[in-house]
Amino acid sequence: MNDIDSAPIPQGELALQTIAMPRDTNASGDIFGGWLLSQMDLAGAVTAADVAGGRVATVAIEGMTFLTPVHVGAVVACYSDVLEIGRSSVRIVVEVWINSKHDGEPIKVTEGEFVFVAIDEKGRTRTINN
Repeated sequence: MNDIDSAPIPQGELALQTIAMPRDTNASGDIFGGWLLSQMDLAGAVTAADVAGGRVATVAIEGMTFLTPVHVGAVVACYSDVLEIGRSSVRIVVEVWINSKHDGEPIKVTEGEFVFVAIDEKGRTRTINN
């Protein structure tokens, strides 16, 4: 938990970092929400595969909230935090942060909850062995 006077910081571990490129923009010049969502899905999958010890598939995205646009050239950092591990599923919150174009301060762009299920080589659900 952050102190009321402290700067906001990401929750979880850095799972993915990339640069927002011009090809990922909408007509207004901001980064597409769908592109951000795909980066979040990748970041969550990295964490879920580590927890599950192998292949996983996204089965749900819950509570997605976009807070501010992302500019071209922003370093997009996705942080993943495991919320719950079930018999065959993992629920993860993914936060996306960038640094302000103007002063370099960290800005939380979006967050969402992702649910992944562990699958075997045939694509069937399998148990997670913790």
